[in-house]
Amino acid sequence: MIALVPLGSVNSQAVESLLDRAFGADRRTRTAYRIRTGTAPIPALSFAAIEDDGTLLGSIQCWPVELACDGGHVVPMVMVGPVAVEPGRQQGGIGRALMERMLEAAPGSGDAGANALMLIGDPEYYGRFFDFTAERTTGWRLPGPFEARRLLARGSAVPDCAGAIGPRLRRAA
Repeated sequence: MIALVPLGSVNSQAVESLLDRAFGADRRTRTAYRIRTGTAPIPALSFAAIEDDGTLLGSIQCWPVELACDGGHVVPMVMVGPVAVEPGRQQGGIGRALMERMLEAAPGSGDAGANALMLIGDPEYYGRFFDFTAERTTGWRLPGPFEARRLLARGSAVPDCAGAIGPRLRRAA
């Protein structure tokens, strides 16, 4: 049986090793990593899939980001991903279960961006199963290359403005 547990309860090096196996050692050069530079995963929205024997099978991390709209206002958002599954266990529903668990947790998480989720991913998968679309993301700019059709969002607070996505860092009061 597979249990979904808070990501913080799992050895961080085991998670990093899983991410390397799932996405390759060059994963840190991707645009998604630039977007969340300087932030830490949101504990209430980040989970791991663990087998009965304690083996890590998958993980999902969510990050505090923001859209700085060209009109001047800033919208807090949550960047979903990476969603990683042990390569030999992919296509078995683990990634889907992690996404569903995160989506269940989002409304009660208390995070300012929980009603404005975004990700870079396969629109056929994330659209079909989780209602992510590119409808409001066409004017968004990212700090690196990306395919516009893969920039997806979901939620009642997703802004429909042009602007730049970047890390949501704590600001001095």
